[in-house]
Amino acid sequence: MTSKTSPLSPSDAAAGYCLDTQVGFLMRRANQRHLAVFAEEISDLTPTQFAALAKLCELGAVSQNALGRATAMDGATIKGVIDRLRTKSLVASSPDPNDQRCLLLKPTAAGWDLFESVAPAAHQITKDTLAPLNEAEQTIFLLLLEKLT
Repeated sequence: MTSKTSPLSPSDAAAGYCLDTQVGFLMRRANQRHLAVFAEEISDLTPTQFAALAKLCELGAVSQNALGRATAMDGATIKGVIDRLRTKSLVASSPDPNDQRCLLLKPTAAGWDLFESVAPAAHQITKDTLAPLNEAEQTIFLLLLEKLT
């Protein structure tokens, strides 16, 4: 029979561990805050749908695989995102003229229109997410996040 350590008497390994100060926990809480801000500002798209559409508008025609890499989404996730954007008529695909086995994705006119209409809200989401930080802290925070990715 194994014995469990009581919450009042932690083992040496657990001594001093406080979830509230752990990087993963804090990053998840910050992300939850950001997602709530996003949902208030942009209701037509999920954050992953917005990311894919924004990157498509930035890059132009690109393969689904390349788009997944550019948006840090795995193959299954980007496929689902593109399927939903296609259902909304925001993304179209066409054969790659250089490789007929490959399909290129591109935003439709409706996709461009939606992206252009929500881009100001996307800027506001960043401002609102970073609002608790002063300007210098925001700059440092973004630099540190980039260093972690």
